[in-house]
Amino acid sequence: MRLHDLKPRPGAKHRRKRLGQGESSGHGKTSGRGGKGQTARSGSSIRPGFEGGQMPLIRRIPKRGFSNARHATVYAAVNVASLNQFEDGARVDVVTVKQAGLANGPSNGIKILGNGKLAKKLTVCAHAFSASAKAQIEALGGQCELINKPAAGKV
Repeated sequence: MRLHDLKPRPGAKHRRKRLGQGESSGHGKTSGRGGKGQTARSGSSIRPGFEGGQMPLIRRIPKRGFSNARHATVYAAVNVASLNQFEDGARVDVVTVKQAGLANGPSNGIKILGNGKLAKKLTVCAHAFSASAKAQIEALGGQCELINKPAAGKV
């Protein structure tokens, strides 16, 4: 078998629908566009959700309630096990954590969580600590320094 012998499997290729090739072709006259009107014209497009001047569904549905989600504080979570990559006795702050690639993406601060085992004495500066993370860091003689939480701007 050579490259010129290769061809697609039967049924894999479809003929292009040729419009406007006379009435007997089955796709003549209106060329599959139906009757007259906006959608029969060339270049016509109706935006999604448009209901022909009728009040759209999104405006007909009553809107109630309030969500506090947009005002929530979103922390980038960093586990204590991933802090083992820093040297013993090092000072770990927001800048060093971001440079190490442990807290990427938009967030209002960094929270240290207690998953895994910490094996080094570190001075950790973060916006929040879980109780188990704080216990692990201080058990090894390290320190947990709390940074003031940012008001609204992302860190």
